[in-house]
Amino acid sequence: MMSKKTMAMLLSWTLVLAVILSGCNNSSSDQEGETGGNGTDGKVTLKFMHLWPAGSSAQQNKLVNDIIQQYQTDHPNVTIKQEVLENEQYKNKLKILSASNELPDIGVTWAAGFLEPYVKGNLFAPVDDLLSGSLGEKFIAGTTEAYAIDGKTYALPIELNISPIYYNKAIFAKYNLQPPATYDEFLSVLKTLTENGEVPIALGNKDRWTGSLWYMYLANRLGGDALEKAINGSGKFDDPALTQAAAEVQKLVDMNAFNKGFNGLSNDEGKSEFMNEKAAMYLMGTWELPNFTTNPDIPQEFKDKIGFFKFPTIEGGKSDINSWVGGPGVGLFVAQNSKVNEEAQKFVQYFVEKWGESSVTEAGVIPATKVDTAQVQLPQLYTDLLNELNQASSLTLFADVQMKPAAAQAHLDMIQALFGKAVTPEDFVKNHQAAVDKGN
Repeated sequence: MMSKKTMAMLLSWTLVLAVILSGCNNSSSDQEGETGGNGTDGKVTLKFMHLWPAGSSAQQNKLVNDIIQQYQTDHPNVTIKQEVLENEQYKNKLKILSASNELPDIGVTWAAGFLEPYVKGNLFAPVDDLLSGSLGEKFIAGTTEAYAIDGKTYALPIELNISPIYYNKAIFAKYNLQPPATYDEFLSVLKTLTENGEVPIALGNKDRWTGSLWYMYLANRLGGDALEKAINGSGKFDDPALTQAAAEVQKLVDMNAFNKGFNGLSNDEGKSEFMNEKAAMYLMGTWELPNFTTNPDIPQEFKDKIGFFKFPTIEGGKSDINSWVGGPGVGLFVAQNSKVNEEAQKFVQYFVEKWGESSVTEAGVIPATKVDTAQVQLPQLYTDLLNELNQASSLTLFADVQMKPAAAQAHLDMIQALFGKAVTPEDFVKNHQAAVDKGN
């Protein structure tokens, strides 16, 4: 079982996604109207602030507008006024509005690390009533927990990311290789590739969180939730599985599993090794899916070669193959002091359901709700990953965002040192324990 405390941590790479989605200096699409209001004639105005400008997030922006237009058609008494800001402007505006308790009726938020001050300030309304109905059954296991604080849920997630190992089917076929299900099979694949002069894995570890994905999966497959427990204090980093996972990382380095110079390359530089077919595999979040499916700038010939497999199981380990590293992305909140709270919650439910139905095909986003892949025409890679999500046994959030800032920094520094063989597995775990013990 994954710990709720662990699930309730900010997924920082959704911020990376949000930054990618931003870039347009669009200050606002509609500044008119007060923050919601109920007219005497039964008309309702909802103010909705979000971060999908038409310039930088065209598909998401279109999807939002389609949902709003349909909702207004179905509810003629409701008018929804949008305010649209790019990512950093959005966060700043949210802080300013919260200081004067003038939040929009509905807005976008990230999970606990971002969410907590707003909850503590009584600015976001609980949305547990929505989860107690049919909507609650539609969420993929482990997604809504990231928005729960002290037993109440304060936003509903609309995005989800998991981290598969993508692989080049043409390179695998050249050496009669199959996607490995066990770690021994995986090591055998590595051996075959290196013996034939191929680079097995693309990695840009200058960014460090990229290497953390490898460590996290090894820790999970060996020790189950040992890493989560060590981070939240209910366990310790001297758990043998955590030391062994570090040792396995260095074995991979010794096997020349990664491209040369990986510790000095950014993720984008490492990724280019895979995109240019100079490496057979690439472990990364599903935010990369459009590059392998719908991005018109990527040749179809390359996209057709890409498959994925789940991180292999390790004999004697405490985890199963359906346990993923990943987590939910942004979610929708309702303001605590909204004068139209009931109507706002109705719209949030509608939005989450419609977004779930349309986001994959229209925006290239994996939603936090289950998708019936039989009902939509999708690239096979999407369909397969969505089906995997529906069977996920657990989601473990990225280690650096489970930790407090100083410990997270120590973790990332240690990851780079581990991959660079500048620290022993024993000192790797000792330094982690010391950083977590400092408690800041």
